[in-house]
Amino acid sequence: MELRYAHSLEGRPPESWQPLEAHLEGVAALAGRFADPFASTEWGRILGMLHDVGKARESFQRYLARSNGLSDETYDGADHSHSGAGAIWAVQVLQKAMIGRIFAYCVAGHHAGLPDWIGGVNPSGSLCCRLDQEKGIVHEAAVSKWIGSLPSLVTPPSPWRFACSDVSFWIRMLYACLVDADYLDTEAFMDGKVAQSRCRYPDLTALSANFFAALDAKQQAAPGTEVNRIRAEIRLACEAAADSPRGLFSLTVPTGGGKTLSGTAFAFRHALKHGMRRIIYVIPYTSIIEQTADTLRAFLGEDNVVEHHSNFDPDKETQQSRLAAENWDAPVVVTTNVQFFESLYACKSSRCRKLHNIADSVVILDEAQLLPPRLLLPCVEAMNQLVRHYGVSLVLSTATQPSLPGLETPREIVPTEMQLFARFRRTALTIPEERRCRKTWEQVADELKTFDQVLCIVNTRRDCRELHGLMPSGTIHLSASMCGEHRTRVIAAIKALLHAGLPVRVISTQLVEAGVDIDFPVVFRAFSGLPSIAQAAGRCNREGRSSSLGRVIVFMPPKPAPLGDLRKSEDALHALLDAGVDVESPESYAAFFARYYNAQNDLGTAFYGWLTKDARDFQFQFREAAAAFRVIDDWTSAAVIVRYGGNDRLVRDLVAAGPKRDIMRRLQRYTVTIPRPVLDSMREKGFVEEPHPGVFIQALPSLYSNVFGLDLARDDILPEDLVI
Repeated sequence: MELRYAHSLEGRPPESWQPLEAHLEGVAALAGRFADPFASTEWGRILGMLHDVGKARESFQRYLARSNGLSDETYDGADHSHSGAGAIWAVQVLQKAMIGRIFAYCVAGHHAGLPDWIGGVNPSGSLCCRLDQEKGIVHEAAVSKWIGSLPSLVTPPSPWRFACSDVSFWIRMLYACLVDADYLDTEAFMDGKVAQSRCRYPDLTALSANFFAALDAKQQAAPGTEVNRIRAEIRLACEAAADSPRGLFSLTVPTGGGKTLSGTAFAFRHALKHGMRRIIYVIPYTSIIEQTADTLRAFLGEDNVVEHHSNFDPDKETQQSRLAAENWDAPVVVTTNVQFFESLYACKSSRCRKLHNIADSVVILDEAQLLPPRLLLPCVEAMNQLVRHYGVSLVLSTATQPSLPGLETPREIVPTEMQLFARFRRTALTIPEERRCRKTWEQVADELKTFDQVLCIVNTRRDCRELHGLMPSGTIHLSASMCGEHRTRVIAAIKALLHAGLPVRVISTQLVEAGVDIDFPVVFRAFSGLPSIAQAAGRCNREGRSSSLGRVIVFMPPKPAPLGDLRKSEDALHALLDAGVDVESPESYAAFFARYYNAQNDLGTAFYGWLTKDARDFQFQFREAAAAFRVIDDWTSAAVIVRYGGNDRLVRDLVAAGPKRDIMRRLQRYTVTIPRPVLDSMREKGFVEEPHPGVFIQALPSLYSNVFGLDLARDDILPEDLVI
């Protein structure tokens, strides 16, 4: 076989370059191994052998020589693209049942991303167009000779076991195997030291021993309260259920019942029982992910939990954790709904690399009721696919278990005869009988003032600011107008005051409802949906220390929630109460979610047209689907970098150097997400600047308060903003 090169080394002679044959064989071996957990080893291997055959082109070899400063008088600047060759060969040769298209999507997109079949986001880059425009490449003498020398490509792989409706998901998983294998093999050649830094974690067996030893010690040291006795029973139930076959599970435990640790105990026992590779914890909000990750670190060791989310503190990042976040090649990963589900519908290679490592894992979906309604159906379909075909055991963990349309029926981990909700009752709930009579904020404030320790949760940032303004000095404000670093510090201060038994009044938005471990004797909640009220109750008498039941008081605020999901959630609870449903019964959640989802205009049906409608012909619109799948809609909101906590130097570095990765990572904890119309208004007033495209920074020093965060209602410039 004529010698061809896949990669060169700058300033080094060709003898030290990577031969194309070695690269293809290396990628094929890795991709086949990565695809093995979902019985697609041969498919992955052939993808690896095909992906770079276009590099055999004379024009590409001349390009390599020219790029490394070698004398090559024959270089003429001709097209040297290479990713289309393997795709075209696959379509032409593997025409049976059009299976060549499966390879073509992955090979053609292994650099630029999975393409649409036709039209879509980038019409000129669609697979259909590329197969036509680049069809001559495989007939170039060098390419044709090279492909002919690879006999392992002649025989197509055995038939797949997927229905047509499953193929688009399978292609994305195969694509993940290819692009991760390609990256890793290239990295091993180009930078062996980095490659050696990867995956130096203990396996699940070693981590399990540490986890259960620490959990046993914690349980033995815990006070002998009724709450802790029930938590111990929940743990035993989770470990007993771990012997069950792989599949879909629900972990329905009241707030404060220790779901994080008991769910992790299930995950470890279940993974070891079935020889599974990793545990992935998926959490809805970045505001609570750090708490979960820190809890797991306390049991598994500081360096053994990989966080992958936008607000990750770079000071905690090591080279090993950064590398593991690229492809989730670590035994324990903590991530967000945004990262998890957007990756499952992504088309870019950087977002898809990790997907094959989800296979053969235990995935714990925390607070499952918080999946975005407008994307509910594609989220459910992804969950079904992972469980059916990729060896995943998925756990829906929440106190307010939703009834997700289209999801296969989960097996409940905790037996219903344990009667957890009745035994775990720590609060008395009061809902106003007359819901047409609304209170003023002044009336609410007067009631709150009668308590030394009280939490009041309202529906919007505006409500939070207005009510806080009526409260005594020293009352704490907590909302999404505050950046992540600010919220973390405030929540720590709240916990310290509660622990010391000192007076503390907090006015907050609903960001405290999911997973924030605070414990008030009295909680007020503005009327909202049933899950929000239940989650608010989880911040009341959480540890059961009070000799009497904690008080959860629901009140009717001056106005209903804004139109949208909050209003629909309110309406669903109104309907349940009007029907006489006992909303304190866990059985009421299924009825609530049925009404709530039925009220949605769309649960994500458009994805059927992009990924399923033309599946028989293997015509998929990967890029259109990826562009539409945004858990946080970039078109309706944007992040503003604020000035807080002495981050001025970082902000100056950003303005001077541009959005470099390290700078942006460090500033993630200093961002506030606001609606686009508000951003546009603030930019017009000069309150926010855009030093680089898409990078928004607080311009006025006084615009961010150590009490309220970013002032979204400001109309004028204060005198102190004019001081130089």
